[in-house]
Amino acid sequence: MSVRTQQGSAPEDRVEDPPDPVELASRRPGACGAVDVRTLTRVLFERLAELPPGAPERVRVRAALIEANIPLVRYAATRFRSRSEPMEDIVQVGTIGLINAIDRFDPERGVQFPTYALPTILGEIKRYFRDNVRTMHVPRRLQELWVQVSGAMEELTVTHGRAPKVPEIAANLRIPEEDVRACLDAGRAYNAASLEAAQEHEGGLALLDRLGYEDSALTDVEHRDMVRHLLVQLPERERRIIMLRFFANLTQSQISTELGMSQMHVSRLLSRILSRLRTGNSWEE
Repeated sequence: MSVRTQQGSAPEDRVEDPPDPVELASRRPGACGAVDVRTLTRVLFERLAELPPGAPERVRVRAALIEANIPLVRYAATRFRSRSEPMEDIVQVGTIGLINAIDRFDPERGVQFPTYALPTILGEIKRYFRDNVRTMHVPRRLQELWVQVSGAMEELTVTHGRAPKVPEIAANLRIPEEDVRACLDAGRAYNAASLEAAQEHEGGLALLDRLGYEDSALTDVEHRDMVRHLLVQLPERERRIIMLRFFANLTQSQISTELGMSQMHVSRLLSRILSRLRTGNSWEE
């Protein structure tokens, strides 16, 4: 075991700390100045493979791998910057994917770590949006397609200097325009707006104030239609009595004066007519 001396201490009093993983890469032949992330990552994985399980240094090497590849997480997170979630929250979720990729990566397969890790990071972020952010259910196919649509929108915006149109996005991705429109609708389905929240572009009116209401007379439509069907079966005099009483709001006394008959006779006729109407039977003399 290597030891280091310190002024005022015997050599055997202190055990040398494990070397810094970043220093491991800088000590390799040909290394000079800043070490690029790919080289550093490769060296750290080589060192990690040499360490036995449970070795204290594995924690430091693993932490160094995470720190060295955080830029990869930030790169992946920029694909989701159009979402309403804070970028730092997305980076934190992506870091979980990075850690999973580090724990599962096998250098012996000959695949570059960024190539292996990026899908894992993106998958973790997409899973986060799918399971924790949306307040409305959106099919997974549209969620995955939305990532492509949003990327194409960014690319076309830079190319044309303006927001792209639906046909341009569809042509760029070689998908039907209907799918693009569905994705645009799905991409906005992250947060449900309160019906009572004021809308600035609507003069401060809440969405609830602009919704239609149920007409209280709507339930009477069927009854009105049935009554109309029965009224047409009444003789002219009886139909006029009903119209004067319930549509003109005349009293029995006023109806008797209007028709030249006694109030008692009007009362008897009304009772007879209403009885027929209630039973739904046609009028019979």
